[in-house]
Amino acid sequence: MIARLSLALLLSSALVVGGVFPPAHAQPQRSAATAPEGKVNINTASKSELMKLKGVGREVAEKIIAYREKNGPFKKPEEIRQVSGVGKGIWDANREAITVK
Repeated sequence: MIARLSLALLLSSALVVGGVFPPAHAQPQRSAATAPEGKVNINTASKSELMKLKGVGREVAEKIIAYREKNGPFKKPEEIRQVSGVGKGIWDANREAITVK
């Protein structure tokens, strides 16, 4: 009984202050590594952002970051193929999702 009352109070409070969902006009938050068209900028992406690419796990993401720290920024998206662990399969799966800026 008390739990139901608490839940009812919580829900009614949320409705009074504007709800629990962001307003319809709110823009989704993007990091600096996510380009407006949803592409991942491999020159600025964090490990977790790189791991959003298909087939890229923690180890490959760390190798991408280490490669760009050692060699400087990528000039073209396909240069990611120079990173150990990024082969044809990962490139083919992500070529439309990768950008460099």
